[in-house]
Amino acid sequence: MEILSAPSSRFLPFENSKLQSKQPGIAPPEKWLQFLSATSSSSSLLTPLRSSSSSSKPSFCFTTRAASATEVAASESSAELSSSAESDVLNALSQIIDPDFGKDIVSCGFVKDLEIDEGQGKVSFRLELTTPACPIKDLFEQQANEVVAGLPWVKNVSVTMSAQPAKPMYAGVLPPGLQTVSNIVAVSSCKGGVGKSTVAVNLAYTLAGMGARVGIFDADVYGPSLPTMVSPENRLLMMNPENRSIIPTEYMGVKLVSYGFAGQGRAIMRGPMVSGVINQLLTTTEWGELDYLIIDMPPGTGDIQITLCQVVPLTAAVIVTTPQKLSFIDVAKGVRMFSKLKRICTTSMLVDTDITLLAEDPIVEKLGIPHLFDLPIRPTLSAHGDNGMPEVVADPLGEVAKTFQDLGVCLVQQCAKIRQRVSTAVTYDTSMKAIKVKLPNSEEEFLLHPATVRRNDRSAQSVDEWTGEQKLLYSDVPEDIEPVDIRPLGNYAVEITWPDGFNQIAPYDQLQEMERLVGDTFPF
Repeated sequence: MEILSAPSSRFLPFENSKLQSKQPGIAPPEKWLQFLSATSSSSSLLTPLRSSSSSSKPSFCFTTRAASATEVAASESSAELSSSAESDVLNALSQIIDPDFGKDIVSCGFVKDLEIDEGQGKVSFRLELTTPACPIKDLFEQQANEVVAGLPWVKNVSVTMSAQPAKPMYAGVLPPGLQTVSNIVAVSSCKGGVGKSTVAVNLAYTLAGMGARVGIFDADVYGPSLPTMVSPENRLLMMNPENRSIIPTEYMGVKLVSYGFAGQGRAIMRGPMVSGVINQLLTTTEWGELDYLIIDMPPGTGDIQITLCQVVPLTAAVIVTTPQKLSFIDVAKGVRMFSKLKRICTTSMLVDTDITLLAEDPIVEKLGIPHLFDLPIRPTLSAHGDNGMPEVVADPLGEVAKTFQDLGVCLVQQCAKIRQRVSTAVTYDTSMKAIKVKLPNSEEEFLLHPATVRRNDRSAQSVDEWTGEQKLLYSDVPEDIEPVDIRPLGNYAVEITWPDGFNQIAPYDQLQEMERLVGDTFPF
């Protein structure tokens, strides 16, 4: 059966010469064009009608009916009601404040997949949080149900909780194996025998118990602790034959990599070789999607520690010490190392005796360590570690587990805060045509002219490395230049992509020293 379709465009060509007005029931093409032109501004309904012709090939003609005023009004009213209902739901949800960000969950972008059936009073949506280990996710779910259910027309509310996909803050500067790791946390002591590995393992399993995807990297090649403290069924690392990457072993849902699982025992080698081994183990492992990768740092502040800090940007560090002065002196050196390398955003310290003794130490105040925790040494803590079962797994309701729970909550909150601060530290405001700067750990906010930032580049492409002569001239940069992209680079700089394809590394310290936009100096 041959069917003639209604023309979708007034400029539709008519190549079939048989479609002429001589056939009953079919208007000539030129009439169609005139008709469509006359009715293009109104709503029309095209209806196929069977021709009265006795031809064996049925033909169709088309009639039109303008939409009635009632139908148009009903359509507009339905759209207004839908918009009003959505506004009601979002306004209700905006009453819920994220205590870490200080903003409502709508402004934070947590509300996803909002669906409303106002006729039946049904509302469904998804809350996508920054981490599956969010300590107040149950509270968010409860509050969301309550505030939406409080709307007079709502009869049924469905809330689904989820978390953002794992993604690093600085994807462009990470090796391929770490591209889907959200947060890298170092557990360090700089002094051996103070419980660093015990803290690292129990913290990792605490985060896993909170719902996070977690991995542990044992960076101590000379004395790996992980094979003793956990008991995976497979105690040897495997290699993917296709890309020669390392497949981590697992124990109770946590991914594990240690030189002790490489079948080599403890290493007997020089420092440069150790740095290479650690780099290979860390960067060529198929970690997959992780919310937190815990690095159990080796003691000291030498080549190995510096290499680790340079290979990966750390989101946070947990410093472990005992209250003895001998231990604390080395801890202070470690904190200064992290600060000098500018690879860390926030620092936590754990102690194993009365925390007030250490908190009163002037060195703690000088170092600016924001969070202190008291972890008493208990026989069961070391006993479970020796038996290959972390204390927080063996006794999840015990006092030790409660301390690690507090530490885990603090770590999750601090990582979320620093990710938010770093991602918004340097941005481009298109309406103001200015680069907005609000650096992490600073309340000061200022604006920079894009051309000023581009002219202050200090790379070899702009300044001669030998003579210091300026290669990039003032006139080479147009006044109306705008950045194409701005990405955080560690905790010390941003990478700015310009229209000519040049990627400029702009350290925070340098941005602070540039001439700022004030008053009538704005470019718009």
